[in-house]
Amino acid sequence: MKLTTFEGRKHKVIPRTAFAWRMAYAIGLWLALTTFGLAIGIAGYAGLEGMSLTDSFLNAAMILSGMGPATELKTEAGKVFAGFYAIFSGLVIVIATGFVLAPIFHRVLHSFHVEQRGDN
Repeated sequence: MKLTTFEGRKHKVIPRTAFAWRMAYAIGLWLALTTFGLAIGIAGYAGLEGMSLTDSFLNAAMILSGMGPATELKTEAGKVFAGFYAIFSGLVIVIATGFVLAPIFHRVLHSFHVEQRGDN
């Protein structure tokens, strides 16, 4: 399953409007993946630590952003969840950022490697 497709070296660089739509799609993927990761954290903190939804959101957002937990965890299950959630969050951020950076890097590199027709 391909989430994004890019043009090959025999194709011209896409117009700016098409690139803007590609970036909007990439940002949408980033937002969806980040929201999914945040929802897992909120559910885990609310279910395992008994936190309110506001506190669960705060802790999940802090972990997902790499800042660390906002409140001290009280249960063993909550601490184990927080450890696994921190590992998961690191991967989510790397993958989600890759979705946004890939079109930018591709456009820059593609502009250098486009085959010139009729020059040779």
